[in-house]
Amino acid sequence: MVVKLEDVHLYREGKAIVENVNWQIDKGDHWVLFGLNGSGKTAILNLLNAYYFPTKGKVTVLGMEFGKTYLGEKLRKQIGFVSNSLQEKFYPSDTPFEVVLSGAFASIGLYETPTEEMRIKAANIMEQLGTISYANRRYGTLSQGEKQRVLIARALMADPKLLILDEPTNGLDFIARELLLESIEKIAKEPLAPTIIYVTHHVEEIVPVFNKTLLLKKGQVFAAGKTSEMISNEQLTQFFELPVQVNWDNNRPSVSRLQMQV
Repeated sequence: MVVKLEDVHLYREGKAIVENVNWQIDKGDHWVLFGLNGSGKTAILNLLNAYYFPTKGKVTVLGMEFGKTYLGEKLRKQIGFVSNSLQEKFYPSDTPFEVVLSGAFASIGLYETPTEEMRIKAANIMEQLGTISYANRRYGTLSQGEKQRVLIARALMADPKLLILDEPTNGLDFIARELLLESIEKIAKEPLAPTIIYVTHHVEEIVPVFNKTLLLKKGQVFAAGKTSEMISNEQLTQFFELPVQVNWDNNRPSVSRLQMQV
């Protein structure tokens, strides 16, 4: 068991952000956390990273139960977290290779001297993710898609047990999006791959390695289970509250709105 949320509630300034959330993630499963803007996805991620603590309920991540175990950095060092907001925290003059190496020290910027073993590991990860060709360019010159792949490589430097990708394709064009999704699939298929949570509000980003999906709506779990059952005409019509058609092609879904008959 990697994550377990039991009857979790979260209130901020007297307002319910998350209510009655139950979610269990087992090793070997890769999940999509799917919800529209304002559904509570960010609050869930802040709970998993121990930035928030539940107002009510029980949270256990990587065997650490909130309130009974010292968390903070101890937990976050075992979680690789990649988001758009992280992109701008790195120095434009650093090279992507230096950014990736900084993941070994969990620092923004490289202030310690990496070992030769770390350098070899960083190069191997960058090769795997297709970023080695621009390893020595300035980070500030990279496209958004290139930066995202560099940050995923950085997250993998610490051998995380849990990898959280928070809407990583935001702002990417079709080609950049597909290249990034291809890289994520490669990671998930590795023998020692971390458990992955992929956060999105776009159905077409759900690639076959994500065998489980949680539908989050207005801070509550609408449904959770096998992706093939969650991303269906019936489920999404109820979820969106409008009639939709789900089409599957090469194990990838897409969704369109059905026109009402007049």
